[in-house]
Amino acid sequence: MKRIHLFEFEDLPWLPKWIRTCMTRLLNVMHRFLGSREDLVMLFTKAMQHSGQRTIVDLCSGSGGPMPEVFAELQKQNPSADLSLLLTDLYPDLGLAAAINQQAGSSISYRTAPVDATQVGPELTGIRSMVCSFHHMPPNVARNILQDAQRSRQPICIYEISDNSSPALLWWISIPMVFIMAFFITPLARPLTWRQLLFTYLIPIIPLCFAWDGAVSNARTYTLQDLDVLLDGLQAADYTWEKGVFAGKAKRLYLLGLPA
Repeated sequence: MKRIHLFEFEDLPWLPKWIRTCMTRLLNVMHRFLGSREDLVMLFTKAMQHSGQRTIVDLCSGSGGPMPEVFAELQKQNPSADLSLLLTDLYPDLGLAAAINQQAGSSISYRTAPVDATQVGPELTGIRSMVCSFHHMPPNVARNILQDAQRSRQPICIYEISDNSSPALLWWISIPMVFIMAFFITPLARPLTWRQLLFTYLIPIIPLCFAWDGAVSNARTYTLQDLDVLLDGLQAADYTWEKGVFAGKAKRLYLLGLPA
């Protein structure tokens, strides 16, 4: 595999939760800039039409991500469908879960019990999604995630905005560029907190972590050829795999698993 499993600050247990949340907000700005919502709506629409599922089980949701915005667009395009979105994580963000679960009448909920993406469990049925989180998984874990979806006959949608197709040197050249970019996109982060401002413009811890993790995300991302290695032996007549790349402002990779 071309993929290299280096460390990301986001994965370190000692990293303060608020820094991780601030970095997620910057990542959400990037999702809006790159058009991730449109990509994901297209992928989920295909998965829903193929499987008949109306529930999305988002894995590795952490402290948030683009899925609520994606889900809102899906609801807009399918007003008569009874859609629901369940956010889950191995280490749930209980503060975010409480805020989401208190919204009366919402079709979005956050499961407070841990959910292991490699063993989701039969009680959680629906289209599984992993948005910019699959590259965090080493190969043995990544394969187990795909295998569990296939074994459970549940659709799965993997989506990444990081790109591992370029020469490795470009990963590291991008670090100062992304560091500087963080100063320009921070005003677009929502919600914009005093910590986001202080630790961006006065003490630039967030831009530094964001730039490093961005470069390492590229190094960690599975290429289409790497996905072939992960999928070796998982091809079956009753479960199909589709992979590809969205072109545009940046390459965005996807993998869809669909039960027959």
